[in-house]
Amino acid sequence: MTIGYSRDTQLYVAETSRIKVIAIESPADLQRAFTIRRRVFIEEQQVPEEIELDADDALAFHALALIDGEAVGTGRMLEHGDDEVKIGRMAVLRNLREHGIGRCILRFLMEHARSSGRKKAVLNAQISAEGFYLKEGYVPIGGVFDEAGIPHRKMERAL
Repeated sequence: MTIGYSRDTQLYVAETSRIKVIAIESPADLQRAFTIRRRVFIEEQQVPEEIELDADDALAFHALALIDGEAVGTGRMLEHGDDEVKIGRMAVLRNLREHGIGRCILRFLMEHARSSGRKKAVLNAQISAEGFYLKEGYVPIGGVFDEAGIPHRKMERAL
């Protein structure tokens, strides 16, 4: 996977042979990300819409994963203190999980955070995804807690 930063366009891009991750810069791409989040969190996991789509979306840096131009995954990142970010709303369409899309999104967000001078990333991982984050260097912090009716654990990693 390559991750690059273009000073001319301020656009971060991460690519594998088929997966391209971009910074969301248009309302149309943000709607594509929201469509994925609706399918994964609201429809599949039964998270209430008022919890899933929140005021933090207006403040967040959003990423969109594409395969052949089609939106297949998304994630967002918020400033969280002076030198850290909080990554969240990581979602990949069900039929495309286990193909490295989530890894590409996560690494893209972490690289953006690093290039912005951030030193640490935190997130609230669904317990079912904890192994994914462990493989990416995140460590559990504290016990399991409920978020939107789903067991989670706080995790963090240095950038």
